[in-house]
Amino acid sequence: MPRGRLRVYLGAAPGVGKTYAMLCEGRRARERGRDVVVGFVEPHGRSLTAALLEEMEVIPRRTLSYRGAAFTEMDVDAIIARRPALALVDELAHTNVPGAGNVKRWQDIDEILEAGIDVVSTVNIQHLESVNDVVRQITGVPQRETVPDEVVRRADQVELVDMSPDALRRRLAHGNVYAPEKVDAALSNYFRVGNLTALRELALLWVAGKVDEQLDRYRADQGIDSTWEARERVVVALTGGPEGDTLVRRAARIAARARGADLLAVHVTRSDGLTGGDPAHLARQRALVESLGGAYHQVVGDDVPRALLDFARGVNATQLVLGASRRGRFAQILSRGVGVETAARSDAIDVHLVTHEEAKRGRTRPERSRAALTRTRRLAGWAVAALGLPLLTAVLTPFRDVLSLPSDILLFLCLIVGVALIGGMWPAITAAVGGSLLLNWFFTRPTGRLAIADPDNILALAVFVLVAATVSTIVDLAARRAREAARARADAEVLATLAGHVLRGEAALPSLLGRLRETFGLNSVTLLERRREPTADDQSEPGAWRILATSGGTPCTHPAAADTDVLIDERLVLAARGRLLDASDRKVLEAFAAEAAVALRQERLREEADQAKPLAEADRMRTALLAAVSHDLRTPLAAAKAAVESLGSGDVDWSPEDRAELLATADESLARLGRLVDNLLDMSRLQAGALGLSLQPVALEEIAPRAIDDLGPLRDRVKGDLSTDLPEVMADPALLERVLVNLMTNAVRYSPPEEQVLITGSRYGDQVEIRVIDRGPGIPAEAVEQVFVPFQRLGDRDNDTGVGLGLALSRGLTEAMGGTLTPEETPGGGLTMIVKLPISAPARTP
Repeated sequence: MPRGRLRVYLGAAPGVGKTYAMLCEGRRARERGRDVVVGFVEPHGRSLTAALLEEMEVIPRRTLSYRGAAFTEMDVDAIIARRPALALVDELAHTNVPGAGNVKRWQDIDEILEAGIDVVSTVNIQHLESVNDVVRQITGVPQRETVPDEVVRRADQVELVDMSPDALRRRLAHGNVYAPEKVDAALSNYFRVGNLTALRELALLWVAGKVDEQLDRYRADQGIDSTWEARERVVVALTGGPEGDTLVRRAARIAARARGADLLAVHVTRSDGLTGGDPAHLARQRALVESLGGAYHQVVGDDVPRALLDFARGVNATQLVLGASRRGRFAQILSRGVGVETAARSDAIDVHLVTHEEAKRGRTRPERSRAALTRTRRLAGWAVAALGLPLLTAVLTPFRDVLSLPSDILLFLCLIVGVALIGGMWPAITAAVGGSLLLNWFFTRPTGRLAIADPDNILALAVFVLVAATVSTIVDLAARRAREAARARADAEVLATLAGHVLRGEAALPSLLGRLRETFGLNSVTLLERRREPTADDQSEPGAWRILATSGGTPCTHPAAADTDVLIDERLVLAARGRLLDASDRKVLEAFAAEAAVALRQERLREEADQAKPLAEADRMRTALLAAVSHDLRTPLAAAKAAVESLGSGDVDWSPEDRAELLATADESLARLGRLVDNLLDMSRLQAGALGLSLQPVALEEIAPRAIDDLGPLRDRVKGDLSTDLPEVMADPALLERVLVNLMTNAVRYSPPEEQVLITGSRYGDQVEIRVIDRGPGIPAEAVEQVFVPFQRLGDRDNDTGVGLGLALSRGLTEAMGGTLTPEETPGGGLTMIVKLPISAPARTP
């Protein structure tokens, strides 16, 4: 059964109209005759959305119980059993209630897609994992519900639902997004013009990147090589010379003039490896490119202009920056050079030839070794042999009565050696045979016929042929060795680039495969894994393989579809499509394949480590617990035991005052022991996710006085200032009281004796903030989060102030009730702990 297609509506912020657009699309599909159902849509009290829902078939949600409360979630099984053609599912990044099956809603959607059902969904830019930290920096609001970017990138269609900040704020002010009582707070906080503008830019840039991927894939699938100037991309060509820094900075300035332009640097390594750049220069220039926000690439090619243009067209570049030639004028007369040749072949790509200090100073390294026998060199050798022998014969013929035969042989031998140096063995041997015939006919007596009168001349001619053949053989052998060494150098450079890629932490599979595709100019590179045990005929069966990662155009779905494939192990195969690679290239391909397997193992190990992290944390917690409570349990227990034993002893006649003091000591010690045990039990329940909650509307003016009374003798050091006008909050009364007691106890412990701890409350949007304010030493900025780690006591080492569970437990209990606990510096010195809890029955926000 074919997998369903996913369409995602992406918005910059709540209220831009994603859900409305999704429902409109569903209505249009239904009018075209498709079977459409609503899997999950939350109208958020918006009338237009609710009106559209009334026209649609809605799959009933299923109800789940969690921590004593009832929640509703999408019924995935019901949707699959209903088998519609299209399902509408809102809020792609939503986190399901524990017990719902999958952790995230996008995983539910994946199940629906696997059943062959098309899905339309929605997501806001702040929920994408890659920009989550940026959104928090911009808005100051953390987003706990995220979705991996790859989930949205895999969607068949991603459509941006856009709205200007002013228009969205008008919608908000008119009550079309949130309830009226929440509008003012929203406009002055999250929905400020600056926030919305930044979020809108993030959404536009992310969608532009997705469009670039689709465009590259389409151009690769259709075999389109010409440049489409959809977006400015500036490519700078680096030779590895010292002028590269100048070129990179010039290219960066060109890219900066076009807002949003991409900067890419490319270095071409010849397949023979004879013109490699200085590694030190290339390393420095690579770091410079990456510091300017660009990307560095290395490709292999004998024809440098063609390799540059192939790369530029492959990335859809619009401008190419090259340095002016460093060769002298005479060399430029013989050959136009890379820059001029590239400009002549560039077609729609603009080529910038940038002057620099190194221009026309000459090269510091040889451009090519004369031992490299290319096709051009071999043709030149045959031409020299064909023209040089008749010409030399014509020049020497008038002097045959003056010059002896050995002199003629030496001159011909010089020509043969020259042919060998230029064209290699076969042109030289052919020239030697031809030269011996010419020497016999024109210069060996009797002349004019192929006969030799003097036996010494036979020896001279034989030695001539032998020397010519020996020299040409040695030259050819040296050329082969040089070519092999050069090829090894080219491979070494590619492998060095691969090693640097790994050392820089870029071992993610897509990045690694992208490097391989660029290096050899392939259309696509795919890492395949067997789904089951190997069989004899599964090489051409797509169903036997799954795609783990791919780069480029249409991926290979099985090894038989590849032009070149490398078997990594029994389950993994690297499949390359685009051209056949020779044996020497396969060695490098195998190195990339091995590194791809390592990268895959690293990814899976990271996943396993993430899964094992909670277990390790629990183990660390148990270890810390045993270490921390060894003293804290024993101390109050010993004090209570000593007081009780003293009271029970008949050897001492205790006065009423002494008896009262002993009873007070026992009572205080047992109360301390009880609080410690309660804290330990609650922390254990929090860690296990088994803490029972009874969320209900709670009035703070009732909870705060009880919490102050629970402080016992410390109650006089706390002053409550809670208004009776505060709305009720959704909380567990007993747990909220515990939180306030822990916070006030901690505040009193660190406040000066003459200072009172103040507890206040105020409403902020749809939340109530409870502040516990002290005038103690406060917390250093670098240790703010450390105080919330269980069994941490900031600044003390004597175990006299508890096991360090108070703040950790308070934050855990607060978050379990749907709130937050954050520290803040008290103006004038001290620490303020802020508990934020949602007001009773607020309107749900997307």
